[in-house]
Amino acid sequence: MKRNVLFAMTSLAVVILDQISKLAVLRTMRVHETISVIPGFFNLVHVRNRGVAFGILNRPGGDLSYYLLIGATLLVVMFLLLWFRKISGAHGSAGFALSLVIGGAIGNLIDRIRLREVVDFLDLYIGSFHWPAFNVADSAVSVGSIWLAFLLLRHGNGKERQGG
Repeated sequence: MKRNVLFAMTSLAVVILDQISKLAVLRTMRVHETISVIPGFFNLVHVRNRGVAFGILNRPGGDLSYYLLIGATLLVVMFLLLWFRKISGAHGSAGFALSLVIGGAIGNLIDRIRLREVVDFLDLYIGSFHWPAFNVADSAVSVGSIWLAFLLLRHGNGKERQGG
């Protein structure tokens, strides 16, 4: 039970950090404004994304894609919560990784519902190569997903250890 509270707090912390950072960008930067932080490597930018990761499906209008993204996100969050409930007690590391993904998904879902788009503001680049702009929620989803993939590759689905 203590572990589940810790994981819930982790998800909540991701949502809070994500929303506070986005609010700071919304209040202090104009859309498409860029602030150089580490020249040649890192900028703060203010961009909006109506699509999914890395700007996929990022089109103006598109009510259908808007509702599909909200519906898909809600389904994914419900699936992740069920998966979390199943494994968090036995696999703490996987539970923590899932809590990062859940918090990130909820952070971007809040933007999507509130603004009809997601605020991205972190811009990493080397020379003219720019990684697509992202935010705290995206970072949590990425780190949690990579962590889960590593755990699955390292430990499989757990059946090997249980003899089945």
